[in-house]
Amino acid sequence: MYIEKIDSPADVKILSVEQMEILAGEIRQALLHKLSEHGGHIGPNLGMVEATIALHYVFSSPHDKIVYDVSHQSYTHKILTGRKGAFLNAADYDKVSGYTNPQESEHDFFTIGHTSTSVSLACGLVKARDLKGGNENIIAVIGDGSLSGGEAYEGLSNAGENGTNMIIVVNDNEMSIAENHGGLYQNLRLLRETEGKASCNFFRSLGLDYLYVKDGNDIASLITAFSSVKDTPRPVVVHIHTLKGKGYLPAETHKEQWHWGMPFDLKTGNPKYDFSGEEDYSELTGEFLLEEMKKDRSIVAITSGTPSVMGFNPDRRMQAGKQFVDVGIAEEHAVALASGIAAGGGKPVYGVYSSFIQRSYDQLSQDLCINNNLATIVVFMGTIAGMNDETHLGFFDIPLICNIPNMVYLAPTCKEEYFAMLKWSIHQHEHPVAIRVPGASVVSGNLDFDTDYSDLNRYKLVQKGEKVAILGLGAFYGLGESVAKLLKEECGVEATLINPRYITGLDVEMLEELKRSHSLVVTLEDGELDGGFGEKIARFYGSSDVKVLNYGVRKEFADRYITEELLKANRLTDVQIVEDIRKYW
Repeated sequence: MYIEKIDSPADVKILSVEQMEILAGEIRQALLHKLSEHGGHIGPNLGMVEATIALHYVFSSPHDKIVYDVSHQSYTHKILTGRKGAFLNAADYDKVSGYTNPQESEHDFFTIGHTSTSVSLACGLVKARDLKGGNENIIAVIGDGSLSGGEAYEGLSNAGENGTNMIIVVNDNEMSIAENHGGLYQNLRLLRETEGKASCNFFRSLGLDYLYVKDGNDIASLITAFSSVKDTPRPVVVHIHTLKGKGYLPAETHKEQWHWGMPFDLKTGNPKYDFSGEEDYSELTGEFLLEEMKKDRSIVAITSGTPSVMGFNPDRRMQAGKQFVDVGIAEEHAVALASGIAAGGGKPVYGVYSSFIQRSYDQLSQDLCINNNLATIVVFMGTIAGMNDETHLGFFDIPLICNIPNMVYLAPTCKEEYFAMLKWSIHQHEHPVAIRVPGASVVSGNLDFDTDYSDLNRYKLVQKGEKVAILGLGAFYGLGESVAKLLKEECGVEATLINPRYITGLDVEMLEELKRSHSLVVTLEDGELDGGFGEKIARFYGSSDVKVLNYGVRKEFADRYITEELLKANRLTDVQIVEDIRKYW
C-alpha cells in the first residue's frame, strides 16, 4: 500500500500519476473506514482527495503555504503531512482535530472552523511575504458554498488588487451544506457549462486571472493546472469542478445528508445509532414554524446555509416556498435581512447555531436593535453540552447578545417554555427577541408557563425558601433543581429556586425582596461567566451584605473536551456547588 509509505509531501512527489491514483483510492477507503466508525465531515473530504494530492505534488509545503477554508476538507492534507496514524489507527482517531491546527503540524497555518475566511487569511500571508521579499506560493482553497459569505468577496476583491502571486483554488461541487443560494451561482454554472470560456466571469471582473478544470477529480488534469500557475506573478483563480462525496454512492446521491454525519454502517450507509425515537429541538422547531406559516403568510424562516438547524429539510423547504429563505453562508446578511423584513411588516425568524451568531454582532447591534425591529433570532446549541471543537463552541453567545440595547434575550428551561416564548416572540409588536434553545437534548417541564412575556425582566419564583436563592438560567435550571434538592437532603436548607427567563435584564423587585431573608445568591448559566448573566446579579448585590456565587465556564477556547470533565473543572456539578455553598455558614 502507498498510504503506509507517505510520511510527508516529499513522498507524494516521487509517485507517478498512476501510483497517485491508487493512493487516492487508499486514502478514500481510509477516510470512509474512520468516518464510519468515528463520524465527521464526509462529503467535503471525499470530494477533495485528488485535488489535495495534486496540490502537494506540485507545491512544496510548508514553504508554499496552503490555507483551507473552513478546513473541514483537510483530512487528506493531514494524511499527507505526517498524521496518517490518526486515520489508520482507531486508538489514534482523536489525536488530530477535524480542522487545520498549527499546533499539530508545520503544514497548517491557521486554526479555522468557520467559513469564507481563507482568501482573506491568504491575502495576509501574501502581504507579509511581499514585505519580506519572499518567493513562496500562497494558495487559498475555498469551496463554492463559502463564496456566499461576505468575507470571501472582500478577500477576492483585495486579492485582485494586490497584483502579486496568489493562487485561489475554488472547489466547485455545486453544493454548500445544502444547495447553493445566491446570484453568484448562476455565473459558476455558466462557467461550468462553457468550461470556463464565458465572457461573463465573476473572478475576472475582480482583476483575477482564471483557469478552469473540468474534471476536478482527475489527478493528471489537476497537476497540469497547478503546475501552470505555480510561481505565477499574478493572482489567479483555478476553478475545479469536483464531485462532493466522490467514491461513496450514498454520499454522492444524498449530498446534503452526507455533508457531516455520525458513525454509520459502511456497507449500507445506515446510521449506527438510532435517534429516531428521540425528540430534537431542530425538528420540533421546523414542525412548529411550518404550522405557524400556514396560518400567517407574513412569517418568514431564515437560515444562513444550515437549514437543518431549524428543521427545514427539503420537504419542509418545499412546503414553505417563499416563506423560507436560505441566504447562503452569510450570517451578517441574514440578520440585516430579518431587520428589513420586520421593517416591512413581516415576521422573520432566523435560526442559527450559537457558534455562528457571533459572526453578525454588528448587524445585531446596528441593523436590528438600534432600529428596534421585531425579528426573532433562535439560537441553537448555545450550551456546554453541544459542539466541543474550539472553533465551534456554543457558550459565548450570552455575553455577546445580552448586552445589546433593545434586545430581549430569553432563556427557556424546557421544550414547553421554549415554544411558548417562540410563539409570543413571533406575534409580539415591541422588541427584537432572541431565544436560547435550552441545551442539546430535549427536556420537558411539568410547570405552567406564561404565554405573554411583554412585562420584561420578571423572573419566575418556582420555590420560595430562605438563606440561599438559586437562579438556574435556561438549560441549567435543572442543575438548580438538583442543587436545591441536595441542599435540603444534606443541610436541611429549603432554598429559593428561581427561573430567571430573561437574560438581558434584572428583576429588581424580586432581587430586592431576596435581601430580606437570604444571605447567599447562586447563579447558574450554561455559558461563559465573563460578561454573562451572573455578573449582572453580582453587580446588583455588590454594595449589599448578600454574597453571590456565579457558576458557568471560564473564558477559554476549550478544545475537544468531554462535557462531564469540563463541568467538573468549572465546579458545575450539584455536589461541588453544595460544597461551595456550605462554606458560607
